[in-house]
Amino acid sequence: MLRPLFSLVLSLLLVAGLGLPALAELGAGANPAASSAPIVLDGRRLFELWPSRTLSAQQRSDTVNERLEQAIASGGPVKLEVRQTNNLPVLSLNGRTLVTVTERDVAEGLEARDQAELWQRKLEQAIATARRERRPEHLVRMLPVALAILLAALGLHLLLRRLWQRWFPRALVPLGMEGERRDRSSRFLLRAALLLLQAGVWVAAAAAAMDLFPASRRLSAGLVAATRSWLGSPFLPLGQRSYSLQDVAVLLLLFVALTQAVGVLQSLLRKRVLRYTGMSAGGQEAVAFVARYGLLLVGTLVLLQLWGLDLTSLTLFASVLGVGVGLGLQGITKNFLSGLIIIFERPIQVGDFVEIGDLQGSVDSLGLRSTKVTTLDGVTIIVPNSEFLESRVVNWSHGSPVSRLQVPVGVAYGSDTSAVRDALITACQGNRAVLMTPTPQVFFSSFGDSSLNFTLLVWTREPRRQYEIVSDLNFRIEAILRAQGITVPFPQRDLHLGGEGLRLQLPPALEAALQALVDRRAPPPEP
Repeated sequence: MLRPLFSLVLSLLLVAGLGLPALAELGAGANPAASSAPIVLDGRRLFELWPSRTLSAQQRSDTVNERLEQAIASGGPVKLEVRQTNNLPVLSLNGRTLVTVTERDVAEGLEARDQAELWQRKLEQAIATARRERRPEHLVRMLPVALAILLAALGLHLLLRRLWQRWFPRALVPLGMEGERRDRSSRFLLRAALLLLQAGVWVAAAAAAMDLFPASRRLSAGLVAATRSWLGSPFLPLGQRSYSLQDVAVLLLLFVALTQAVGVLQSLLRKRVLRYTGMSAGGQEAVAFVARYGLLLVGTLVLLQLWGLDLTSLTLFASVLGVGVGLGLQGITKNFLSGLIIIFERPIQVGDFVEIGDLQGSVDSLGLRSTKVTTLDGVTIIVPNSEFLESRVVNWSHGSPVSRLQVPVGVAYGSDTSAVRDALITACQGNRAVLMTPTPQVFFSSFGDSSLNFTLLVWTREPRRQYEIVSDLNFRIEAILRAQGITVPFPQRDLHLGGEGLRLQLPPALEAALQALVDRRAPPPEP
């Protein structure tokens, strides 16, 4: 439960940091003529200018910024005044017009004259600050402060790592080491969160240190502006609009947040609702499956609409995708439809013990494309869903988990068959995996070549333990039969050779050598 919640929080933080400004821009529209431009002095934003009847906002701000920079660089006195021209307040710099306050520049609740005087005070304060910060003594005074900020960032970097080692001891274990897939995913997520926090610390420290000096502040502001311009440049035309890299990143982050939120809701649905309904494990999985993909579908459509995408523009793309699915993705489509049939028809469910081909195992999870089956050896096998519909599948748990097991036994000819039957029934008693109802049965199967063959039939509720159960029964049967003196035979063959005409043919040289050996060993004749 911790991993999806942590992922959701990280996704929401990223959306809040990157996505909300972009969504605001999307809501405001992509018309550059309707946007404002900032007045910036030494990297500090002072106020915004809006377009006038003849000039754009960027043209007005470029003129003001250039004249402010020239006035500060000159080193001479700076005099700001507000005068009235054509019934509009005009802010002048050293007797030269700096900016005219238009109706669009006036903030709500203020008059045009009040707005001009407010800008005058801001500019006077900013010019005084800019001249003070450009002196050498300011540089000498701020260098220790910048060094302290960087040292504090280093200490916070090490503290975060120490806290991660204490709170999440497995987070820093190398990802290549052995472990479960979910464990590796959690470690990757926690390590990514640590790196993200540490990077945020250094970015914040660098921004704070650069903000202490005018030159570095201007450089930082230029980098931020260039990055915003690069991220905001449209490159993906869809429908009536073109989307930028920032828009695409916002959509991806929102989709990640949606996926994590749906995962949390699915987990809550399983643990807080479905487990108390009395439904089987397979039924709970089916409901959770439908809820998950239903929420994902609806959420994706809502996100696309909020993102500003006209879904009618995807008609051609959907048509091409349909043709691709029909022609090039036949196998995936077949498994996808098979997965839907399995989910709703439920011939197999999560927790069932199944046998398909030479594979036996328990169903761990059902997906749209494949099903995960864990064998008795603890190995997870991913089986395409179509195999469950196109081949013969033995589901030991379908309907009822009670299954019958057969234990063949052979005894020697001449054994008391009644004693053999009693011995086999006795071997079942005391075995908790063997049901006494239905009762175990013994059948005299056949007369074999070397033995009298019997079959012991027992019932169990644990078919996945069938090999263990049969092994336990065989151990007890052998011990009971040995105690009662009943022999379990092994195959025997008797070979009978007869007839006077049987003669062994040997090579002539070998026959002569053998005859000479016999003659030497023969006793001498009596006189």
